Amino acid sequence: MYVYKPAMNRTCCPQYTIRCHILDFKLAKSSKKVLKKMTRFLTKGEGAKGIVEPMESFNEDIGIGHVPSPCTSEVNRELEKPLKIVSLEEVPTSTEVHEKPQKDPAGDNGDPGQKHTSAEANATTESVYSNPKPGRGPDPDKPPCRKAKDLRRERKLKKLLQKQQQIGMADVSQHQEATCETPKALLLQHRDPQGNQPKSLEELTSESLSPDAVHQLEVKLVPVSLDDPAFNESFNQSATLYSKYQMAVHHDSPDECSASEYTRFLCQSPLQAENPPDGPDLGYGSFHQQYWLDGKIIAVGVIDILPRGVSSVYLYYDPDYAFLSLGVYSAVREIAFTTELQKTVPDICCYYMGFYIHSCPKMKYKGQYHPSELLCPETYNWVPIEKCRAKLDQSKYSRLHENPNSEDENRLQNLNKVLILYRNTMMPYNIYRRRQKRANDEAVVQQYANLVGQTCAERMVLYRN
Repeated sequence: MYVYKPAMNRTCCPQYTIRCHILDFKLAKSSKKVLKKMTRFLTKGEGAKGIVEPMESFNEDIGIGHVPSPCTSEVNRELEKPLKIVSLEEVPTSTEVHEKPQKDPAGDNGDPGQKHTSAEANATTESVYSNPKPGRGPDPDKPPCRKAKDLRRERKLKKLLQKQQQIGMADVSQHQEATCETPKALLLQHRDPQGNQPKSLEELTSESLSPDAVHQLEVKLVPVSLDDPAFNESFNQSATLYSKYQMAVHHDSPDECSASEYTRFLCQSPLQAENPPDGPDLGYGSFHQQYWLDGKIIAVGVIDILPRGVSSVYLYYDPDYAFLSLGVYSAVREIAFTTELQKTVPDICCYYMGFYIHSCPKMKYKGQYHPSELLCPETYNWVPIEKCRAKLDQSKYSRLHENPNSEDENRLQNLNKVLILYRNTMMPYNIYRRRQKRANDEAVVQQYANLVGQTCAERMVLYRN
């Protein structure tokens, strides 16, 4: 096991720790569409199996910072040429027939299929090289265009009026004249306080778990432990799914995603499982959140349940079900799961999504979960992501904290208190320095303590031989 910390100001793609506050979480429209898509697939079997969609919902501003390439289209080149303006004196007189059409005396007796090709050719030539005629505006004979939102409001108002008449309420038209001048005001006044309330996250996620659905989806939380029967029984199926995902999505070779690599990567957790009396029922530690569709695992979310939040580590899924946007769906389910844990453990109030990379579209999507915060790489304070986007648009690496005089409160202040493990003995650095003196010892210990901070330097142990 090893722990690494990226050098944010030197790496090509600075990665900022990101978290979402679950108590104030607001579900985006794109996430609601994913939940509804999953509900339709489970209840009615509707889906677009075979159409591959990206795992995440990418933002549209992917090309930030890219220099636009010059356009070489022949159409644009023609548009750049100056237009030829034809004056009235230059217009042939034959075109007057088309400007003001008149009845041809020979048309009644002549061949009905005969066409005035010369006049049409001149008129076509004029239309190409002359200025366009001004528009006439909206057709007065047609009703004006209305917004779809207004039409929906009007239909809803009509239904409300019909409902009131059916249950024998007072005359709605008189009440409208007396109290409400607009249909909108009437609709707001008689709005059903229960029927129009937005559904909670728990209700939206539970809609897809109906027992009468065409497909059955079951979400199981399995601790990462060889002593757990559920983990051992599903290990082979999970490892096979991981290999299929890695080869299809990340183009790994079979050796790079073998069962041993799967174990090393996602089954050997540095966290030790704990189950304190004031903690969640399953305790703290690493877990696999398995998504079983009709008795088969189609996705696995690797998460860590911590005393102050849930950390999303990794997700792998069956590429055959990519049309369900399982990346977004699993993230919403993990937020809902964190919300349930918070009801019993109030300190669990954040959902950690790993790293946010502003210059990478595959990692930038995490900012769509509101409200989110990024960790300042210099002061280690949390900053709302709305205040960070403008800075990150200008520079990949940025000090996110607004106060230029603010410093890291946990910065190294006393090197002598740093714990050292030397010859199976744990000691502070000032005692270690007396026993063993090397040329670069102080520089190495100084670098380590600056990276982890004063608090961690006094809690963790630096091994020296």
